[in-house]
Amino acid sequence: MSRPSLSRLPGDRVLVVDGEARREIAVDDLPALVAERETDPASSPRWVWDDTARWYPTLLAAGVRVGRCHDLRLAHHVLRRAPAAGQRLLDGEQSELWDRLGPSTEAAPALFAVDDPSEHLRADLEDARQLAVVRASDESTRLGLLLAAESSGALVAAEMTFAGVPWRADVHDRLLTELLGPRPLRGMRPRLLEAVADEVRRALASPDLNPDSRAELLAALRRAGVDVPDVRASTLRAVDHPAVDVLLRYKNLAQLAKTNGWAWSDQWVSGGRFRPSYQPAGSSTGRWSSNGGGALSLPAQVRAAAVADDGWRLVVADVAQLEPRALAGMSGDEALAASARGADLYQSMADDGAVASRLEAKMGLLGAMYGATSGGSGRLVASLTKRYPAAFGLVEEAARAGERGELVRTLLGRGAPRLGETDDVDPDDPAVDPAGRARDRRAYGRFTRNFVVQGTGAEWALCWIADLRHRLWKLGAAGGLADRPHLVFFLHDEVVVHAPAGLAEQVVQHLEQSAAAASALLFRDLAIDFPLTTSIVRSYADAGKAGTGTQ
Repeated sequence: MSRPSLSRLPGDRVLVVDGEARREIAVDDLPALVAERETDPASSPRWVWDDTARWYPTLLAAGVRVGRCHDLRLAHHVLRRAPAAGQRLLDGEQSELWDRLGPSTEAAPALFAVDDPSEHLRADLEDARQLAVVRASDESTRLGLLLAAESSGALVAAEMTFAGVPWRADVHDRLLTELLGPRPLRGMRPRLLEAVADEVRRALASPDLNPDSRAELLAALRRAGVDVPDVRASTLRAVDHPAVDVLLRYKNLAQLAKTNGWAWSDQWVSGGRFRPSYQPAGSSTGRWSSNGGGALSLPAQVRAAAVADDGWRLVVADVAQLEPRALAGMSGDEALAASARGADLYQSMADDGAVASRLEAKMGLLGAMYGATSGGSGRLVASLTKRYPAAFGLVEEAARAGERGELVRTLLGRGAPRLGETDDVDPDDPAVDPAGRARDRRAYGRFTRNFVVQGTGAEWALCWIADLRHRLWKLGAAGGLADRPHLVFFLHDEVVVHAPAGLAEQVVQHLEQSAAAASALLFRDLAIDFPLTTSIVRSYADAGKAGTGTQ
């Protein structure tokens, strides 16, 4: 396998370093070079570059798909925080610039932007340092797998933005009109939303109330005898007052208008496709976030607008109880792993006699992962710890280690932020009062308790979509990315594939095979099932209604 690195140079030039060979080419010649190497069966390149989001969209636009890459920006940030990585080996020329390098956020990133040192980083030098770090680590196999999975995820993210989710703008407009009223003039509320706002004003006896103003809404609620600290939906649901139902309805519709209304469609939907901008590893656990478009919170009210092309289908798959299964695998808890061999882990725990019901199994396991220490969940955690000592012991030790300020890591070696790293106040500062210091440490312990599980779940999901991406490419006989079955949506434990109708059933098989491959790759010594709920549908809104089958 070759490992050509690409570095941006001033004057629309690219430095290509491949082993001992070095040459400069014009940026316009890069797609032809990459295409030639990708189609050469003897080459099998892994392209090395500073940020996939800066290089790959241009190649995709030119019709060039990349099989493998190494994303130096993502890898650098993983290694800087990884407990098993030697930090001094990362230091060297331009290393401070790599420390500060953030994700590309442009919708259509240019390879060459302003004349800034971070725009002309030497990929070959940073790659050599990263390879040295991995080779020197006593966790080299796991770290290498994490970096490969992270980079594959970056390729998937760019491809999903390029291909886009099939989206019917006319259906979206109809849905919004039914829920909110006709599209209003700029700056005005839709007619039906304004009618609900009037209901809120009447219910609170506040005729001039602006229900979008937090301060005005709190004041109106207090005048009505409702004293609440905030106006979050979760807070309001606990209030017994006749205004609550209509207020919650208003907040729900107002949120839809703001986040997925007509302005959203104007910005993010084009050419019959919804094209969000993903940010791989956007959170400290490795879970993705979104740079734009709100792909990670696509509400049910508008999912009916996601409609497959004629002759195509959407194949939707979500993983049952991803994080509890990841906990069973990473802890090596054979009893919990046995319960995980089936479609419903919680029901298996109840059937095995660990608890009296499925609900208690869920409460206890989630309580362990999220730090429930009191009430019913706390009692269940104590009981289940005896039945599943390795799994429950792992999260408990992660919490205690976090409270002590020690390093905490996922299965493959992603390190958690240090205690106080992201806070304005250092909990070890002597100026912080002891009670506040203890409170901060307990809060950080709750974070690290969940970090190890959520992060390992994210690693499994990356391995799942990385394997699936290759399978889908091979499943298509010919053509470019959008001509073959391809990923169009990814949300933590759920994926959507756009596929020709005649290949949809095969896509389901590959989804399941990729899930099994990811499990075997991460949890080699312990068989863990990751069962999928799959649907073959025309509209995303119909997913999950009937399981596998054509809708």
